Amino acid sequence: MLKLHKTIESNSALLIFGILIVTSIGGFVQIVPNLFDESLHKGTENVRPYSALELTGRDIYIREGCVGCHSQQVRPLVAEVMRYGAVSVPGEGVYDRPFLWGSKRTGPDLARLGGKYSDKWHELHLNDPRSVVPKSIMPAYPWLTKNKVDKSTVVAKLELLKYYGHPYTDEQIKQAESDIEGKTELEAITAYLQVLGKFL
Repeated sequence: MLKLHKTIESNSALLIFGILIVTSIGGFVQIVPNLFDESLHKGTENVRPYSALELTGRDIYIREGCVGCHSQQVRPLVAEVMRYGAVSVPGEGVYDRPFLWGSKRTGPDLARLGGKYSDKWHELHLNDPRSVVPKSIMPAYPWLTKNKVDKSTVVAKLELLKYYGHPYTDEQIKQAESDIEGKTELEAITAYLQVLGKFL
């Protein structure tokens, strides 16, 4: 046994090959069972795809870099469950493309934010965070109040998401532009924040 060990250790190609074999087996054991677990590929019972306004708000959330400071995934730790609510499950994000779970928390986790605060609170918070959270280090986003949403791409987004299996109807897609007509970016991002964790 010692001779085999010395042979492998002294031959870098054999050592690399052995490492690749062992890590491949480990990866196989971790990944393959999940491919066949149907519960991981379905949404939770009440989860629904985003409305046109919520989807537009989600795009603004991404554009403004909110995901850089806020995660959307409650991990299975006692302190997190006490602060944010129930642990996140795979089916919650079934309609999220791209996923916004995040890993950095300069600000709080937002996975269970929906309905926690009023629309007015979000308006104040996004315009001047320290007006509602005095020690906040979040930057202000005053332009969201002034800017109207860009409706030019919403139909194409919904059609693409439908192609990927999101259950949008032709009627919802047809009405998407009129649903967000005249709305501000603040209204859109607030609609998105108000739906996070609400339909679980």
